[in-house]
Amino acid sequence: MSKYKAVNLLIAVASGLVFAQSAAAQEFPSKPIKIIVPYSAGGPTDMLARSYAKVLSDLLGQPVVVDNRPGAGGNIGVDLVVKSNPDGYTIGFTAAGPLVVNGSLFRRMPYDASRDIAPVAFVAAVPNVIAVHPSLGISSLQELIAKAKSSPGSLMFASGGNGTAQHLGGELFNSMADIKITHVPYKGEGPAITDAIAGHVPVVLTTLSAGLPFFNSDRLIPLAVTTKQRSSVLPDVPSASEAGVPGYVAEPWFGVFAPAKTPKLIIQKLNEASNQAILSAEVSENIKAIGGYVTPGSPEQFSEYMKAETLRWKEVIDKTGAKVD
Repeated sequence: MSKYKAVNLLIAVASGLVFAQSAAAQEFPSKPIKIIVPYSAGGPTDMLARSYAKVLSDLLGQPVVVDNRPGAGGNIGVDLVVKSNPDGYTIGFTAAGPLVVNGSLFRRMPYDASRDIAPVAFVAAVPNVIAVHPSLGISSLQELIAKAKSSPGSLMFASGGNGTAQHLGGELFNSMADIKITHVPYKGEGPAITDAIAGHVPVVLTTLSAGLPFFNSDRLIPLAVTTKQRSSVLPDVPSASEAGVPGYVAEPWFGVFAPAKTPKLIIQKLNEASNQAILSAEVSENIKAIGGYVTPGSPEQFSEYMKAETLRWKEVIDKTGAKVD
């Protein structure tokens, strides 16, 4: 075969591949979609993903199946998405950690989120709550800060474990308020709250949904939520930013992503359907029930947000030396 014919053949093959990929993107979706959730069934990420999947299926006219793949702080499930075919039929629904935190927490990572992930849609942000035991005798965030400053390191705060959103949110609070409240990690949020309501650890950072029964029964006093705005579930509790730490935001969030190199047309279709899904009554009510708020947007906006979050939490981790167990 002459060099000329070989070049023409290569061009023809490449053109055929591009055409095939374009046609597949135009027809998307033409078969069931799998959503990998990198956490166990029954948790908040899983429950929200399932309501999202149900509405997404209705919108796209194809079955959408949730597949739980927990382990390594979410890294196992995310890695499965990263290594799947970038055709839109395997996507991920995750909390923030595996996308913007774990790269700074873990010594070894099976993927590079900045390189291997295509952001699809930001789903929602939810609040953590800074709360105290009534025996501490304080009722505002400013009083907590004053007490911590009067005796640096003597107060302790509980979280569900090293490297969790609550742990890192507490360390950010320490840094921005210029105080030192010593972190006490537990093996899960349940044991942390149990010791907090018993008064063994006077301060706790907890998810709103886990802490709500104890706020309502006055066994814990909520001082501030960690989101940008107040929560509709606790409307009388200020954000930490308005309560005394300007600019403080430490909000866990959820997002949808695909493997890198997924065609832009497919990402756009998934983004448009995702925005419709999270604004639907079913999904938005589930988000409101855990105190969160919906923020639809473009893949580009989500990408920029992820970059900013990655840098922000890296600074916190580097400064505090936070590590996973």
